[in-house]
Amino acid sequence: MSDPTNPAVPDFENRDPNSPGFWDERFGRHFTPWDQAGVPELFKTFVASRNAQNVLIPGCGSAYEALYLAERGWPVRAIDFSALAVEAARAQLGAHAGVVEEADFFAYEPPFPLDWVYERAFLCALPKHRWQDYADRMSALLKPGRLLAGFFFIGSTPKGPPFGIERAELDALLSPYFELIEDREVSNSIPVFAGRERWMTWRRI
Repeated sequence: MSDPTNPAVPDFENRDPNSPGFWDERFGRHFTPWDQAGVPELFKTFVASRNAQNVLIPGCGSAYEALYLAERGWPVRAIDFSALAVEAARAQLGAHAGVVEEADFFAYEPPFPLDWVYERAFLCALPKHRWQDYADRMSALLKPGRLLAGFFFIGSTPKGPPFGIERAELDALLSPYFELIEDREVSNSIPVFAGRERWMTWRRI
């Protein structure tokens, strides 16, 4: 089914973002408007501010940030439940391809205790009815003092993905488990996220 309001969107068969096939179809047809094709500056700034930590990147897509971390000696695992996303990531990571795994975030057990889960267009890829599952799993994966940090897509959307979340909803979702310790405006977002992103760092309580 194509989108008559946007003729640039291909005619896709799979309309369920809970299905790996939804993302396989988009990667297979090279329709990835959420892909920055590089590493965001705020990510680099965050990495530069700390020593190497154990990092998980869920919904990693092409995994540019995983390569950035691996090249600097950080222990990192990047996961995606789309086989074609994993294929694209491994092709890009080359010698570091082993840090990428095909896995379901909600069942995945990392090979090391996590210091940081990097949020990059993962929450906004999930329909609203999965948001509580996201918060529950993040809280289970991160011990007190550890961090959930990255880019959050703020403001509701009529449909998605990306599925935007109102700021009050995000606070209500995460505050039972995390305290917000950093909140920064993002000024150089790619078009699909422009004007709607915040870099946030949430610390597990």
